[in-house]
Amino acid sequence: MAVELSTRTRSGQPVTPTFTTMRFPAGEAHVKVAAGPEGDAAGAPDLVEVATLRGTSGDDLVMLGMWADAVRQRGSRSVALVPYLPGARQDRGLPFGAKVYADVINGFHIDQVIAFDPHSPVIVGLVDHLTVVTSDRIVRDEVVGAPGTDQRYQGIIAPDAGAVARATAAADACGLPVYRAEKHRNPDTGKLDGFSCEPLPDTGRFLVVDDICDGGGTFMGLAGSTGLPKERLGLWVSHGVFSGRAAQLGDHFGEIVTTDSYPAQNAIEGLRTVPLTPYLTEDIR
Repeated sequence: MAVELSTRTRSGQPVTPTFTTMRFPAGEAHVKVAAGPEGDAAGAPDLVEVATLRGTSGDDLVMLGMWADAVRQRGSRSVALVPYLPGARQDRGLPFGAKVYADVINGFHIDQVIAFDPHSPVIVGLVDHLTVVTSDRIVRDEVVGAPGTDQRYQGIIAPDAGAVARATAAADACGLPVYRAEKHRNPDTGKLDGFSCEPLPDTGRFLVVDDICDGGGTFMGLAGSTGLPKERLGLWVSHGVFSGRAAQLGDHFGEIVTTDSYPAQNAIEGLRTVPLTPYLTEDIR
């Protein structure tokens, strides 16, 4: 993935992008002024420069830093859309990955960073000038439907304890009940040894809501514990890594929906991807 650059006025009107990205033959990241005289900052304070970073590439992070320095030198406002905050799952331990990634991003001195549904509240407290866009509205608008409409699902499932708050927010936005599932671990080994879900109604479709799907094992185990056919189950994940065995998710869910925050590692049967840019840019200040 590459860093995508755009330019807009303070009122939000798109204009010709100021910068383009390039790499020198040796591989170093660089940005060039594409609109207006090189180094000319006339009128630049009236512009908002926007960079979009998807995924976790270190090369792209360096490009983001080059862009941020160029924007600062021209006197414009910098806004970085980083929907998948790298390191959000490394929120403790040795090394403290969330802090390392946050320090890198903070070192660019970006005026506003906009992220989508970060995995951990820890990284939210570490990234400077951060705006968080939550998933509940998008689940309602793009997947379920608003209350009072012909909704495509009749309930929301939280796949484990860590997903309850996120699933409950989505259920509240949709005016639907939330059902809780649990992972069970062997107390002697700590290894995962099963799943359970509280009883579901005999009819209707149900949407599992969580923030990240990596290999998909949790979701496949949960689907089996419900006893429902895939036609009655859907899966929403804010960030679709879809590594390893995730391609088998299509055997368990009739619909799988994610966003373009992260480039999926596997093709997934039944996958639908929601573009995030329209939602993220609404929060540009």
